[in-house]
Amino acid sequence: GQRQVLPGGGPASTEGINMAAAPRTVLISGCSSGIGLELAVQLARDPRQRYQVVATMRDLGKKEALEAAAGEALGQTLTVAQLDVCSDESVAQCLSCIQGGEVDVLVNNAGMGAVGPVEGLSIAAMQNIFDTNFFGAVRLVKAVLPGMKRRRQGHIVVVSSVMGLQGVMFNDVYAASKFALEGFFESLAIQLLQFNIFISLVEPGPVVTEFEGKLLAQVSTAEFPDTDPDTLRYFRDFYLPASRELFRSVGQSPQDVAQVIVKIIGKARPPLRRQTNARYSPLTLLKAVDPSGVLYVRTTHSLLFRWPRLLNLGLRCLACGCLPTRVGPR
Repeated sequence: GQRQVLPGGGPASTEGINMAAAPRTVLISGCSSGIGLELAVQLARDPRQRYQVVATMRDLGKKEALEAAAGEALGQTLTVAQLDVCSDESVAQCLSCIQGGEVDVLVNNAGMGAVGPVEGLSIAAMQNIFDTNFFGAVRLVKAVLPGMKRRRQGHIVVVSSVMGLQGVMFNDVYAASKFALEGFFESLAIQLLQFNIFISLVEPGPVVTEFEGKLLAQVSTAEFPDTDPDTLRYFRDFYLPASRELFRSVGQSPQDVAQVIVKIIGKARPPLRRQTNARYSPLTLLKAVDPSGVLYVRTTHSLLFRWPRLLNLGLRCLACGCLPTRVGPR
């Protein structure tokens, strides 16, 4: 049968054409900036024109940067659409604009950050983070999964984080939301193999974006009510300097992360997990080599509170390639 993406979405596949050669419809959430924007543009500009990209965002008032970056691909291989991952109605409306609601590749990228002492975060703020980072992804999966199962093909890509593999001080709630993603999608992956549907958890380390810079600047002067003076001092005098050095030393660009995702989407047998930053991988190995978790927790504690200069030196070594790195098979 015929399938057509949103109006202006380029040539539609028709009967008599080998469906294997037809462009795959890729729905991406959170495309107003950062990884989502870069990924949408890279896929839309694929030299082999393998993809029809539906690049979505909650606020279409922020679409200007994406449209400018898309250039001639806009209206051809890329269409911009409104999507709030926290709204059932918004998800349904977005999918209704794709004939048959058929999505071949779903990229769950929409997310929000949170950093600071847990005492200074309200339960409502924590729930908002989970509503976007976890339940938003689940809501989209529930919407596209029936169609993927009927066709017995599909690929679900989840932009997770290395903080879905290991906890990071003062990122408690954000890490928890990513741990939830990791557990949910690893569990789902086992069942979905039976339907020829693949799941890929992409795990960036620090990603240098304007958003991240603004977030760190804001929290450095935030009050964090109900937080004791010692904890505030540890946050401002120990965590924040180490975090800035981490981003300076091993931070990745959104373009680099998007390139990794493009390669994963192009694979016939995509991996379940893929870290994107080879320079960060020695930090995740600390947890992998000691399943009890003691090595990771105590080493990280010592580096932050006892030997911050050694931590900075180590990060600079990672940045210049002095230390061996590994992120697994490509």
